[in-house]
Amino acid sequence: MIKLIFCLRRRQDISEEEFHRYWRHEHGPLVIRHAATLGIRRYVQLHTVSGPVNAMLAATRGGPEAYDGVAELWFDSADALARRRRRRRGWRRPPIWPATKSASSITPVLLFLWPMNKAIIG
Repeated sequence: MIKLIFCLRRRQDISEEEFHRYWRHEHGPLVIRHAATLGIRRYVQLHTVSGPVNAMLAATRGGPEAYDGVAELWFDSADALARRRRRRRGWRRPPIWPATKSASSITPVLLFLWPMNKAIIG
């Protein structure tokens, strides 16, 4: 398995609540409907929890501006991910695809091979 991770930031004209509502209730089901065509085996949304604890952690770590969420897309292999790219060339996107309706930046950050990841705790 291979896991592709995207970090998301919402557009400034979209509220936090609207971003999370759209991503969870509109974009998520859209990904599910097209998962087989795109070769996606698993799709995970991690929604950022806002508040003083999150702000404190960011400040103490000297981190960048917070992301509003992280998306994980799982594929069978690097070849399956490459096939996804080729399939998209001939595939017509639905008009509301992707979270660009509510996201200002979608950054592919990391690519992981599974099971090479190791849980240290848990």
